[in-house]
Amino acid sequence: MTARERALALVSRKEALEAELSAQFSILSSNQSTMNTPLVDKEGFPRADIDVWAVRHARVRIIELKNDISALVDEMAVALAAVGPADASSARSSAQTDPSANETGLSQENMPAFAKVDGVAPGSPAATAGLLREDQILSFGRLDASDFAQAPRSLQPLAALVGEYENRSLDVVVRRNGTILTLGFTPRSGWGGRGLLG
Repeated sequence: MTARERALALVSRKEALEAELSAQFSILSSNQSTMNTPLVDKEGFPRADIDVWAVRHARVRIIELKNDISALVDEMAVALAAVGPADASSARSSAQTDPSANETGLSQENMPAFAKVDGVAPGSPAATAGLLREDQILSFGRLDASDFAQAPRSLQPLAALVGEYENRSLDVVVRRNGTILTLGFTPRSGWGGRGLLG
């Protein structure tokens, strides 16, 4: 196996892990839970309104997957260092381009927005990323308008992705006054407000 083939194999492995990670976060979302939601009621009994076993199992698997992805990213950096300049560019492109990103076949200029920013809390991850009121969100990580076609009023796919990428950077493409901008966004808690976005 050449250095380039190894790098691309690692990219494929990372994508598989991220897909499984997304599936585990979907389990949490379906149980209206996060990584920190209490699993017992006020009397200390397991909650009857959620599948406690599924949530606990998903949380453990999410931690394992995050650790695996982190180790894999380090391994990819080493592999890319061994690849020639031309091949490195190709491998990095494969690593950074999500397969679903261009499913619509539309250029960014023609992409429909799936949300508009109503407000940005000072000091929030959204403010840090540079989001402004009235920005139209064209894509958020691997999500675009096509992911919300079935339920346009539901932001569940976005909530799942944000939880998956807590403390990890992802690209957000916005349209601002007719100009397309790509912003680096890192969802995080502990910023002084509610949620991971602001």
